[in-house]
Amino acid sequence: METTHRIVGVVGAGAMGRGIAQIATQAGSTVRLFDTQATAVEKALADITGQWDRMVAKGRMEAAQAQACRERLRPAATLGELADCGLVVEAVVERLDVKQGLFKELEAIVGPDAVLATNTSSLSVTAIAAALQRPQRFAGYHFFNPVPLMKVVEVIAGLKTDASVCAGLAAYAREMGHTPVQAQDTPGFIVNHAGRGYGTEALRVASEGVADCATIDRILRDQAGFKLGPFELLDLTALDVSHPVMESIYRQYYEEPRYRPSVITAQRLAGGVVGRKSGEGFYRYVDGQAQLPPEPAVPVVAEMPPVWVSTRATRRSELYQLLKDLGATIETGQSPSPRALTLVAPLGFDVTTVAVVERLDPARTIGIDMLVDDKATRRRVLATNPATRTDMRDAAHALFARDGKAVSVIRDSGGFVTQRVLATIVNIAADICQQRICTPKDLELAVTLGLGYPMGPLAFGDRLGPANVLEVLFNLQTVYGDPRYRPSPWLRRRGAIGLSLLHEEA
Repeated sequence: METTHRIVGVVGAGAMGRGIAQIATQAGSTVRLFDTQATAVEKALADITGQWDRMVAKGRMEAAQAQACRERLRPAATLGELADCGLVVEAVVERLDVKQGLFKELEAIVGPDAVLATNTSSLSVTAIAAALQRPQRFAGYHFFNPVPLMKVVEVIAGLKTDASVCAGLAAYAREMGHTPVQAQDTPGFIVNHAGRGYGTEALRVASEGVADCATIDRILRDQAGFKLGPFELLDLTALDVSHPVMESIYRQYYEEPRYRPSVITAQRLAGGVVGRKSGEGFYRYVDGQAQLPPEPAVPVVAEMPPVWVSTRATRRSELYQLLKDLGATIETGQSPSPRALTLVAPLGFDVTTVAVVERLDPARTIGIDMLVDDKATRRRVLATNPATRTDMRDAAHALFARDGKAVSVIRDSGGFVTQRVLATIVNIAADICQQRICTPKDLELAVTLGLGYPMGPLAFGDRLGPANVLEVLFNLQTVYGDPRYRPSPWLRRRGAIGLSLLHEEA
């Protein structure tokens, strides 16, 4: 089997090192695995060969191929045994001093044409290479856990990295069955940078008391199509991993407001409530299963009031059709009657502000999120304001649940949950393009493969309408007076022509 790198060294026999060693061996390379703990290497070899045995049993690998892989995967007792490697990939602890010391030692061992690569997820590639004599032969090679299943790898050029080194690493990634994406050496690279919007904005929503964590998760799964809600995801990755990444990216970007971490995760981390692996996080786990609170029951309403829709409502014609389909009595006058349930559908603004500006009775005013086409969702989201009467809240809930679709009722805030989170995701992605960290095409690939989003963030922006996303951001800025919602210049420019124009030039 022809391969770009005939002999590959892997330093670090933890989960990442094991995964990299496995796919490199499967690509046809002879792999030498080293760890300062010999027992860790022994365990890693047993785990990897066990994986191949299971693949053979499931018909996903031929027995002869598995045997050939076993023969190519070898333990290394010392770093000196990596002298003939054309590529050495490091997957050790995320400490700058440790990585710098390791690569300085490796550079004195391997040949002058060998490529050295770090699997760092949060440290600067340029900083790690700073002490090397040949920084042009050094690059970032960031895989995701579990490596054999997560089919994307970030190839990161440091300040002095030769372009040919990154091209070679990208080619080798394809030989290993992975999709390479090229990134500049910036905090979080592509995936961890683009992923800031999902969890951090959801944490802000929770911190404001808008809704509990289970409701926020349900909304983002059912309205936006995410496989896991943000709090389910934080429990899965564990806060001892995710919170330090939040803090690292925030600090490396000199306290950029978009990436501000949450005191919620800091407190939970301090208390050891880190997620699924500890048995308790944002959810409590019994036998590995999250214990979810039940959905609130649909209220029983004896007499449904007529409904009046604001003339400024988003997707007003679609909202009218939905109300007709649900059998509502619709008022069409210039203003609502004294009995009417009053519906507003703002983008970015809170229901209270809309009621005041439009001179509506706040006690009878309810907001509905119409950013996403109702036909494309599995849940409707309503928002009360502090003055909303209980009977009006219950009537709105019962009305919009008539066809069996789930309904969540949240408290008033600037923007609904989905509006805030998706607008933040799109805005951060636009800023990545603005900084030319990567091409739009690689951004979309990295996010869909590395984060498992239902679509790339730029495609999300086009689906929602760039003008709608910009309106949400501008209005959130007005409500909160917070620079974290300032729209990226790239988003403003591309808003009129579409975001997901996947040209190589960002």
